Amino acid sequence: MSMLEKYYRINQAAGISIHVNNDGSLLISVCSVLVENNQLEITKKITEVRTFDELKNILPLKTFVAINLSGKGILHKRIEKTDELSAGNFNLILPNANPDEFYIQNFISGEHSFVSVIRKADGDKWTDSISSLGLVPLMLSLGPFPVQNIVSQLNVYGNEIIFNGHIILRDDHTYWMDYRYEETVESPFALKVDLEGINEKTVIPYASAFQLVLASKLDVIKADVAPLETSFTQKIAGKKLKVQGFIVLTIFFMLLLINYALLSWLNASNTQLATRVNTTAQSTSDIDELNKEIKQKDSIVRVLGWEGGINKSGLIDQVALMLPSELTWREVAFDPVDIASSRAQKSTAFYKRQMRITGSSEKIIPVNEWIARVKTKRWVKNIQLESYTYNSELNTGQFTITISY
Repeated sequence: MSMLEKYYRINQAAGISIHVNNDGSLLISVCSVLVENNQLEITKKITEVRTFDELKNILPLKTFVAINLSGKGILHKRIEKTDELSAGNFNLILPNANPDEFYIQNFISGEHSFVSVIRKADGDKWTDSISSLGLVPLMLSLGPFPVQNIVSQLNVYGNEIIFNGHIILRDDHTYWMDYRYEETVESPFALKVDLEGINEKTVIPYASAFQLVLASKLDVIKADVAPLETSFTQKIAGKKLKVQGFIVLTIFFMLLLINYALLSWLNASNTQLATRVNTTAQSTSDIDELNKEIKQKDSIVRVLGWEGGINKSGLIDQVALMLPSELTWREVAFDPVDIASSRAQKSTAFYKRQMRITGSSEKIIPVNEWIARVKTKRWVKNIQLESYTYNSELNTGQFTITISY
């Protein structure tokens, strides 16, 4: 889902700050932002907009807007931290007032809540005026409190933040301790957002727009305005629906392409197989004859004693090198005739992978010594003395040894 998040959010929006002076005159500032390729860019910074009608020339129709209201008609009060305002604790803000008649904003910082309220009739007047210009308000905030979400971007490092009449006092943990407004107070130095300069009058509209485009990642500071909440939710839901619909169509199109490619491949494969079947059918008899000939030749090779290319002369050399001087070889035979099997089968049969050595030795001890030496070779599976008989006429013994390999 994180990969799709950038398609679900609002990527372009404007913040409009409306400050109502005590004489009813307005101070309007505008800041537009654009999120593209995971980078946020400030596209417009306009101060001292004189009338609402000028906004039509500044912002395109259907621009998503976050409105910030301050000044006359808005009450800010600091109370002990409270997570939720009810009819009971609302008396701490406005005694004997009906909370249903107000839009309420609860900004929690440390152990305090900064509660801001405006009558719904007054709040609706401003949102309706913005809507009548062809703009789309999606969020309403009160006072400078949305600035909390951009403080880390500003070049302010002390406990006091001053800009455009707003004075914010923080403790050493950057929690807000106090707030007041003095119309003539200005920032003691030029403000910057990261490396970009920003007029102090556009700090609040920038913070409002920033909240709107990054609402899913921030603890948004805003008033609870049900109609705007509904509009915002519907816009996000509409974006999700479009993205998900596009994904479904893309997957469906890809499946169609895969299906077409697969069918084409199968059709081509079937054609090739049909051709091969025809060719195979024509040559089956030739293959059968060739197989018979191969079997015959293979049988002849087995009869001739072929054993997979074993170097038999090399085996003889290894055995001979171990021969004690007291022994004399008479004969070496590979795969000798198996007399018992030949009689049973009534055809000549041979031992497989066997070497038979006959020779003479006056004593049997050198023969046993030679057998022990030959056993050390890894290729020797078994070696045994089949016979040893002493010939008194020749004054020597006759031995027969078999080696399996």
